[in-house]
Parts: sequence; C-alpha cells; structure tokens
Amino acid sequence: MIPIAIGQDPREAIAYHVLEQSIINRTSVPVAIIPLASRLLRDFDGQRDGTNSFIYSRFLVPELMDYQGWAIYLDSDMLVRDDLSKLWALRDDSKAVMVVKHDYHTKHRRKLIGTPMECENSDYPKKNHSSLILWNCGHPSNRIVSREFVSESPGSVLHRFQWLRDEEIGSLPLEWNWLVGEYPISAEAKNVHFTLGAPCFSHYSRCDYASEWHGMSDEVNARLDMKELLADRRRA
Repeated sequence: MIPIAIGQDPREAIAYHVLEQSIINRTSVPVAIIPLASRLLRDFDGQRDGTNSFIYSRFLVPELMDYQGWAIYLDSDMLVRDDLSKLWALRDDSKAVMVVKHDYHTKHRRKLIGTPMECENSDYPKKNHSSLILWNCGHPSNRIVSREFVSESPGSVLHRFQWLRDEEIGSLPLEWNWLVGEYPISAEAKNVHFTLGAPCFSHYSRCDYASEWHGMSDEVNARLDMKELLADRRRA
C-alpha cells in the first residue's frame, strides 16, 4: 500500500478531490490517502506566510508516518496521468527525499489571479522542488523534522531541504511534476501541476491540460450526485 499525503485548502477543495480521483483511476495498487487539512493536524497553522494552508504541513509527513517507511506528498493542484506505482518504484533508500529538481525562471509574475490567494510569483532557489516529495520517513536525517521544527523554521530552510546534505536529496524525472504554463504540453507528462492556478479558477479554466482536469471534475461531481440520489432514496 502506498501512503499518499495531499495538501488540502478549503478555498480550492475541488482540486483536492479531482487529484484524489485521478489517483484512484490511474493507480494499480492500493493507496492510503492522507488529507493534510488543518483541522486534522490539531489546527496546525500553515498560513503564516503562504498562499495556501499546506505550505508547511507537507513537512509533517515523516512525523505523521512515525518516522517509518516511505510516503508520497503531492500539492492538491495536480492531476495524475499515469500509475503512481511507477513513481513509487523509483525509491532509493540512500536518499532522505526525492524530488523533481526544477531549474527554471517563471514566465508569470503573478499566480492565482482573481482568487483570494493571488500573489506575486517570485523566483527563488529550488522553486517547486517541494511540491512533490517522495519522503523516506525512516531516514535518520529526517528525524529532526518534527512539528516543532516545522513550526519554528523559516520557509527557506524547509522548501530548500536545508537540514539535508545535497547527496541526500534524490532526483526524479521531470515528467512527474510537469509545470503547467511553464513547460510546453507534453504527452509524456505523468503528473501535471497547475502551479499558477487550478482550472477550477476562471482565469485558468482553459489552460493547458484543463480539459482533462474538467473531465475528472465532472466524474467527481457525478459520483457526488449519485451519493445524493442514493441518500434521497434511503430517506424516502
């Protein structure tokens, strides 16, 4: 079974459910999905200087896993297009984390345009490296990553994995964290990341891969409608 932690923000809750459905549809082995929602994390405050409420909660994963085994972390504004067991198979026990090591300068100076989360889209070292993480929760170097460490550390330390040596940070293929609007459309993209804004927001409703996202959203809504229908029948 693959433990998968997903960031959750109530302001873009549909994005979480679309990603979850894409995982269910495409993954060939059992998964255990862990929503990183503030209320489920003893009201962990992930909003101290970020655009979304899971900007820091992703670093709680080793502690949530009791510092054992491996887990995947995903931002909620993603859409899985391939079997996550293929990503899982890339684990390297010599690494504390494994990430896609993006090396780019953004083409867009603002992100989440037209939403309450709209902000400047700055360039910074290791930008988007922490948006998908293969966590080796049992690695000795990750023992320091406690709730207290995460609460007290600046974003630069966390998102740049500064508690680790460079050789402890493994590299994943680019197609597992394909940045929509920054990289061209590619049939090889296995997991697309709507880093500028998910298609649930009007400004991004027609961005690259948006039709796939909306198709998955329609499936989520259809399933919810069926649940409501069955509930109505039981009440009748």
